[in-house]
Amino acid sequence: MTIKENIKSVRKNISKNVTLISVSKTKPNEAIIEAYEAGERLFGENKAQEIIKKQPELPQDIQWHFIGHLQTNKVKYLTPFVSLFHSIDRAKLLKTINSEAKKSNRIVDCLLQFHIAEETTKFGLDIKEANELLKSDTYSAMENIRIIGVMGMATFTDNTDQVRREFRILKNIFTDLKKNFFADDSSFKEVSMGMSGDYKIAIEEGSTMVRVGSSIFGSRY
Repeated sequence: MTIKENIKSVRKNISKNVTLISVSKTKPNEAIIEAYEAGERLFGENKAQEIIKKQPELPQDIQWHFIGHLQTNKVKYLTPFVSLFHSIDRAKLLKTINSEAKKSNRIVDCLLQFHIAEETTKFGLDIKEANELLKSDTYSAMENIRIIGVMGMATFTDNTDQVRREFRILKNIFTDLKKNFFADDSSFKEVSMGMSGDYKIAIEEGSTMVRVGSSIFGSRY
């Protein structure tokens, strides 16, 4: 199947209230253009050097989402153009994005990443760390970032009950944060969870944003 056909197939499983991020990491510009010509405008990358190289070479109406673990020393290269950072897993990173966004005269959207998987290799905050961050004076002083939701990755396993349970944890975290910190903020509405292997389960459990790569672009080697 072509990339266009793959997109059509994926979109059949996604309701209109769920946003599709086409994860183009490791894929050449030609593949991204094929998806672009099929109507996609939101693309996800997880390596700073790769997205920095691709961005100026591709159509400027693409909205780039950074979905990988991010080092603070790379932030200054990304804040001028990244639409949404999915992987805010520590206060220092959020502070750095705010500082760099100010230089670009932008307000940059961010998601708080939570560790919901049993795998220890995954990154993310726990609810205690998130509460401390959101209650802090440092966060209150940030004027150039906007937290619009949460992100998490389930364990890579064939056990769908476990995957579903982990997604449910993230949705509950979102609900708690909405109630306690963002009750009057209509922009806090995103639950970014679900990838090629589990996005259907994620949508059933309340995902508003799925990050789909191999089901669109094919396997990575």
